[in-house]
Amino acid sequence: MNAPSVAIVGSGPSACYLAQALRKHWADAQIVLIERLPAPFGLVRYGVAPDHQGTKAVCRQFERLFEREGVAFLGNLEVGRDLSLGQLREAFDLVVLATGLYGDRRLGIPGDELPGVYGSGRVTRLFNGHPDEQGFAPAFGRRVAIVGNGNVAIDVLRLLAKSAEDFAGSDIADAPLQALLAEGVERIDILGRSPAAQARFDPVMLRELGKLAGVRIRIEDLPPADAPCADAAEQARLDVLRALAAQEQPAAGRELVFRFGWAPQAIHGAASVEALELRHADGRELRLEVDSLVSAIGFEEAADGLLQRDALLGASADLERGRLDHGLYCVGWLRRGPRGTIPENRQDARLVAEAIVADQQAAPRNGRPGLAALPAGLRERGVGYSQWQRIDHAETRAAAPGRVRRKITDRAGMLAIARSPQENPA
Repeated sequence: MNAPSVAIVGSGPSACYLAQALRKHWADAQIVLIERLPAPFGLVRYGVAPDHQGTKAVCRQFERLFEREGVAFLGNLEVGRDLSLGQLREAFDLVVLATGLYGDRRLGIPGDELPGVYGSGRVTRLFNGHPDEQGFAPAFGRRVAIVGNGNVAIDVLRLLAKSAEDFAGSDIADAPLQALLAEGVERIDILGRSPAAQARFDPVMLRELGKLAGVRIRIEDLPPADAPCADAAEQARLDVLRALAAQEQPAAGRELVFRFGWAPQAIHGAASVEALELRHADGRELRLEVDSLVSAIGFEEAADGLLQRDALLGASADLERGRLDHGLYCVGWLRRGPRGTIPENRQDARLVAEAIVADQQAAPRNGRPGLAALPAGLRERGVGYSQWQRIDHAETRAAAPGRVRRKITDRAGMLAIARSPQENPA
């Protein structure tokens, strides 16, 4: 039986891990990752904080897919706009959606549409130089509130609290960084509904805050030292928070205030954010005067997304196995929701790959030519992997001292380099 042709829509961690898993099953299958941007790697390139290069290093593993394992990359093509999902399904035996969730969940309280309320995903993409966010110019002001009890909230807190020197070794975009530094952020309150022990911060992320120079950290609402913990993870989290509170604080610097057990009730302001109204689990109320608010409470399908998962469910759908319809699947956050780290996506991809292989063995879908069946104009418009390497080379070559790359932040600039024969990768 011939191996099928497979199109994976998206090129982030879930897409790459799925391609790895399918390649192990089908050494001779045509596997193509189709990406709407000219650059691959999705969440790793644009969603991981730009100062966490260790996490971004997983890209080197994914590069082997395209350089050694015969997986194809076709960027600058958006399914739903440049070609329809129907066209893709006609061309390929199997199609897998790995488009993730990039819409920021709204707080759902009065005032959450005021200017000055920003989503954490959008803020992170801006600092990562995402082409879609170059018209986004947040005004953080001197007093910022971050709503959220997870690692994404800590990422935003760290990015806003750092000095210019702290970004050595990062790939943060220069323009938004300079705009942030000019704002002169003085105080950041980070708050959430959960008690301190049940917050979802990783202790490693918290310890990183303790290494920042020129910041003062204050922890409110900690339980008594002898309060029981449900498990070792809760104890570890409290230990780090107490250590942060106890460490020597500078006389001056940005102030970081952690507040636990507080639920936002309303955002107030005439023309933009001016204050945040909070209520504690014990009934206390608090009004924080703030200039901006960043919501870091999770992600969902963007309202304007071209591929809405539930609209694609067919009679044979089985989301536990990643199947949307005959020959159509989903993987990663699109399948299971916005939870789990990048490594956890590997297990998810293996699960979906096993389901795809089992379905293929039970009812083979073969014979569609794949990439060759797409209109020639679309293939010519696309950006191949070697063209991406030109962009990659240009970015790393242009890196300022102390940076790993200077990202090209506009699509036209990326395409100009991708299609320039003079810009060859080293």
